[in-house]
Amino acid sequence: MKNIGCPFFLLASILLAFLPSSTALDTITPTTLLSGDQTLVSSAKLFALGFFTPAGTANSYLGIWYNNIKTQTIVWVANRNSPVAGNSTDAILSILRNGTLIITDRNSNLPVWHSNTTSSLATPFAQLLDNGNFVVRNVASGDNDFAWQSFDHPTDTLIPGMKIGVNFDTRINRTVAAWKSDTDPSSSSYTAAMDTNGDPQLYFWSGLRKIWRSGPWDGLHFSGVPETTTYSQLNLSFSFINTKNEVSYSFNNQNSSIVTRLLLNQSGHVQRAIWLWDTERWNFFWQAPGDQCDNYAACGPYGVCDPNMSPVCECVQGFTPRNPTNWALMEGKDGCRRKTTLDCRNGTDGFVTVSEAKVPDTAQAVVDFSLGLDGCKTRCLMNCSCTAYALANLSSGSGCLMWVADLVDIRLYTFGGQDVYVRVAAADLGPASDEHNHTSELTAVIVPSIVVGVFLLAGVGWCMWRRKSKRRRMLGTSSFHDQCSAEQERIDNDFELPIFPLEIITAATNNFSAENKLGEGGFGPVYKGRLDDGQEIAVKRLAKTSVQGLDEFKTEVTLIAKLQHRNLVRLLGCCVQGRERMLVYEYLPNKSLDAFLFGMICSLLLDWNVWSLWKEGNSLKLADETMNSDFSVDEVLKCIKIGLLCVQERPEDRPLMSWIVLMLAGDSGLGLPEPKQPGFFSRFPVDSDSSSGKQESTTINYDISVSIIEGR
Repeated sequence: MKNIGCPFFLLASILLAFLPSSTALDTITPTTLLSGDQTLVSSAKLFALGFFTPAGTANSYLGIWYNNIKTQTIVWVANRNSPVAGNSTDAILSILRNGTLIITDRNSNLPVWHSNTTSSLATPFAQLLDNGNFVVRNVASGDNDFAWQSFDHPTDTLIPGMKIGVNFDTRINRTVAAWKSDTDPSSSSYTAAMDTNGDPQLYFWSGLRKIWRSGPWDGLHFSGVPETTTYSQLNLSFSFINTKNEVSYSFNNQNSSIVTRLLLNQSGHVQRAIWLWDTERWNFFWQAPGDQCDNYAACGPYGVCDPNMSPVCECVQGFTPRNPTNWALMEGKDGCRRKTTLDCRNGTDGFVTVSEAKVPDTAQAVVDFSLGLDGCKTRCLMNCSCTAYALANLSSGSGCLMWVADLVDIRLYTFGGQDVYVRVAAADLGPASDEHNHTSELTAVIVPSIVVGVFLLAGVGWCMWRRKSKRRRMLGTSSFHDQCSAEQERIDNDFELPIFPLEIITAATNNFSAENKLGEGGFGPVYKGRLDDGQEIAVKRLAKTSVQGLDEFKTEVTLIAKLQHRNLVRLLGCCVQGRERMLVYEYLPNKSLDAFLFGMICSLLLDWNVWSLWKEGNSLKLADETMNSDFSVDEVLKCIKIGLLCVQERPEDRPLMSWIVLMLAGDSGLGLPEPKQPGFFSRFPVDSDSSSGKQESTTINYDISVSIIEGR
């Protein structure tokens, strides 16, 4: 706080002596004041402003909090570094006739904080708005013409409408700083600010050390926050301004019932939270840094951090660890160095692609929105200092982002990342480089043609050989079984379920005859059969084109045996011989098994029943009868509601996984959107008595997502 001159102090003291307490609900004027035991409440009663004293302390602060949330959550503090000594009754807030806000210690009559209003107002007043912004303006000014506003001076929290970034016209740099502790709102060493160098991005700092970087705005989200695209169910909109006058980020909430905020906490993590009304608590569903790869420059220059790998660090193609010893010990901060020096003058350099990536630090990058991706590549090759390039704006598919320094802080994502093209010497170009695109395209045409021709010739020769050597193959059957006996013994020992010999399955299904065929799904046909003891079985014969190996098949069978619901169908065993992979189920009459394996019609009827029960208000009939009444009605209804939302016909009506997590975290389904008719609800009459084995299919083509019912 700047020193306040003596005349200013005398004027404030004289005015305060004659001012009555504020009687307005959300406003104070030069003729009123706000004492420590009073609050201002916004017109819609969403926010409150007043003095508070943290538990266990003897200091008072002027703050803003949510008015309708029982747990007091402070979103802004005026005098965080200049508290009033004593409890809140010792503090006074007033506004002078020139529009300056001032907080005074009643005991000493000394001001401890004042706003830095630069312009003098004729008839000023201060008002708490419904968006949580505390503003000073003139009576005759417009609704958004503020001489001063709290949104320009955030503390540790961003709420909808509040910006972080720089306004070059007003020279205001909006930054946030974490509280020192839960009871001390003064500024800690953890800060967040917008870096306007190169392609602007957000940094989180611990003192002078960078701990996290958001990456640049790519037209959809920050490169380092791909989860932003999953927030559509929260009705949040995001704004990133990058002009000569301003560089800032903000978000807005289009649904007033959803209360959300961004918080920089005392441990140096930024968190996005949403208030759960039913359980009356904050749900922190996202934070950064979120994993090891979120830490700034975790793998050093030209190192790529992949959280799904162990170790997490690897070098970009064409690079090798700078410190192999530390690299082997899983310390990658030293990064990587080039294997081969670039040869810019001869024009032989090329690029390798790093996909699904958070783009490197853009503080020293160059942006040209007039260029496309091809033009960006050409520009990079013309500049010997260029180390990589990428698309600047993913939403428009345009713009050139070009690096002229070492590439630092690259990480990979499962989804939401983008391609970064890293410059390497010709000697280090491999299959991943775009220099080989034309060769790859030619190879993609020639190689399949040769392979197809070879297979055709081999097929004709094999057929001829088969006809001539049929008898010899039959005579050699016993020899074949001798060779495979050791492998079969290993299979029998590995599987926890009975192994049916192929001969038994063949006999039971009448050599897989067409009459025994129940139908065919995406993974192979299903046959009905009868064992020697009279038990009816259903055999799912996996397609021989499957790439599934024996170990994977063994794992699948074991999991099915452990997880298959006992009221659905029982897995009796399996058959493994040569390339044959078969699952043997008990056969349930009345089409129950074939319906679950591949029957789309029966699936449609099942979901029609769920939808009908929901519309009729009889959803609890779906609960398992064995549960009796020992269950939470709210939990059951919530799960059914979420299930119906997941299969909505319109893709935009279906919740994403992040929203499903939020819905499941609540104690009831209150506040969830009402489900509409499911995407695979049968609109046409279905002949439930049909016994035809013909496979029915319903196809819904969407660009975003598809809900498919298919037997496994």
